Amino acid sequence: MKRIIVGMSGATGQIYGIRLLQYLRELPEIELHLVISDWAKRTIALETDWTTGAVEALAHRVYDSHDQAAAISSGSFSRAAMVIAPCSVKTLSAIANSYNDSLMIRAADTTLKERKPLILAFRETPLHAGHLRLMAQAADIGAVIAPPVPSFYNNPRTIDDLVDYTIYRLMDIMGLPSKRAKRWEGLERRRLSEGDGRDQ
Repeated sequence: MKRIIVGMSGATGQIYGIRLLQYLRELPEIELHLVISDWAKRTIALETDWTTGAVEALAHRVYDSHDQAAAISSGSFSRAAMVIAPCSVKTLSAIANSYNDSLMIRAADTTLKERKPLILAFRETPLHAGHLRLMAQAADIGAVIAPPVPSFYNNPRTIDDLVDYTIYRLMDIMGLPSKRAKRWEGLERRRLSEGDGRDQ
């Protein structure tokens, strides 16, 4: 059983965390541990039709974001990876500076010190130099910076298609590839399967 910690901070893009939980929950080998910040709970209500309770029901275990004595705060808690989706500027800054003022940040810091993957779906644009420095700092201490940047080679038709692409990439980083993912197989394969776009 692989334990995955999912954190949801208060940035826009709560659907990324929700969809990640949905897809990870389908994998029988995954045990999901979830922490949601106070602002994330408010943003979930603002951006989606989900309630916090319904989101929490996707996880196997849920933690109070203020409880720094929770199991996931300790290095003795075995984890395969941690993902924060979405990741706010405040959360990125706290992680980059090891400012462990909440359970989410403490769990992230512990994930890094235990040399396990910490993946940050950083949600901000445009970026100023301070944001760029924080991303570099976080990368320097071992975090994977994975902004939810959409791809168009897979011909997305809906918002769900755009969201799912990011989720597949996050799962790939954790070594949990999804069978749903549409992958680039080269230009020639694309032309053979769809034609080259020219009038015949």
